[in-house]
Amino acid sequence: MKKLALIAGFLALGFVWGGPLRSLAGHSFTAHMIMHMGVVAIAAPLIAVALSGSPFDPSARLPVFFAPLPASLWELVVVWGWHAPVLHAFARGSAGGLVLEQTSFFIVGLALWLACIGTPRGAAGIFGLLFTSMHMTLLGALLALSPRPLYEVAAHGGHALGMSALEDQNMGGVVMLGVGGAVYLVGGLILMARLLNASPAPSSMPGRR
Repeated sequence: MKKLALIAGFLALGFVWGGPLRSLAGHSFTAHMIMHMGVVAIAAPLIAVALSGSPFDPSARLPVFFAPLPASLWELVVVWGWHAPVLHAFARGSAGGLVLEQTSFFIVGLALWLACIGTPRGAAGIFGLLFTSMHMTLLGALLALSPRPLYEVAAHGGHALGMSALEDQNMGGVVMLGVGGAVYLVGGLILMARLLNASPAPSSMPGRR
């Protein structure tokens, strides 16, 4: 199972970084968002599942650097930072910017998933994933419901997929809501279910039979 997860994770990275999305991302916010979600919400958790508990899992050896709460805050800073108009334009307008953005997405995404599932973290791991789901849901909602375009993309060749700038942005927000918010939420709920199942049953009250 872990080998399959590792293969699937790297196949997802190969498709995101080597497939048609890369060329579309300069002209389509939606394609750019699909790349983002493919890295942090598909490839990163699959690779984390494959590495967790193995000799290659750094979260057990370096628990200080893989604490769920700081990792979730780092992901918030990186994700929201790259969606600031200036940095977003840099990522979409240059090959170096796109590489830097995608690499940082992968690093913080993998670090967060390993921090939450690599070793038993209890409630901290659950909170890390649920908090990330919340801030991705919020950002996705802002993009999906914005009444005006937040990003200037005409300089990169116009809009792909036959959408206006606003429609493209709104659809990208829907992708973040439907993929990013949902995957982190499901991950947090799975950890919560495991924690509850692992909790010892309450002992019988003294004097009761």
